[in-house]
Amino acid sequence: MHFLSQLLENYITDHSEAEPEILKELTRETHLKVIQPRMITGHFQGRVLSLLSKITAPKCILEIGTYTGYSAICLAEGLQKDGVLHTIEINEELHTMQRRYFDKSGYGDKIIQHTGDALAIIDTLDLCFDLIFIDAQKVNYDAYFEAAIKKTRPGSIILSDNVLWSGKVVEPVAHSDKATAVLIDYNQKLKEDPRVETVILPIRDGLTLSRVR
Repeated sequence: MHFLSQLLENYITDHSEAEPEILKELTRETHLKVIQPRMITGHFQGRVLSLLSKITAPKCILEIGTYTGYSAICLAEGLQKDGVLHTIEINEELHTMQRRYFDKSGYGDKIIQHTGDALAIIDTLDLCFDLIFIDAQKVNYDAYFEAAIKKTRPGSIILSDNVLWSGKVVEPVAHSDKATAVLIDYNQKLKEDPRVETVILPIRDGLTLSRVR
């Protein structure tokens, strides 16, 4: 579902910060070699992530769901000089491609890759994160959020991707559609959760911005 006309979407992209060449290259290779290339973050949302990271200047970032590494590179652009980004991906087949682009981007020494179950891995990270980006299996969003918020401080930012789910969150939900049902509950939970203040941004497929109180 397009929430804006294609003409307006093009206008917004054309009048936003240009996409770095390394990310254009990553997008091309993702579309040529990887299943479900539409999962890649993309130009406009990538620049939003980059700018949010630069505004917050995080020392420590957690990303849940790496895919081919596009969003990790965007988020790494705002890291402090001695900052680090931990990114978790369940698909081990993407590890080599991610690392190649991380190193080509110039942020390779700041990005630590983890492969496996995110919930198990987060539990082992004895760190406090300034910025967290959740973009993995939708049915686990609540569990990811609960695991992640334990690793934050007041003022930390938690971003949740795909929260509008192609508009399905405002349509009748099929009994078999667990992902949509989970996202509807998740969106309601974040609105009511006293631990955070939250807004949903209608960026691409919906991006929730939550600030830990």
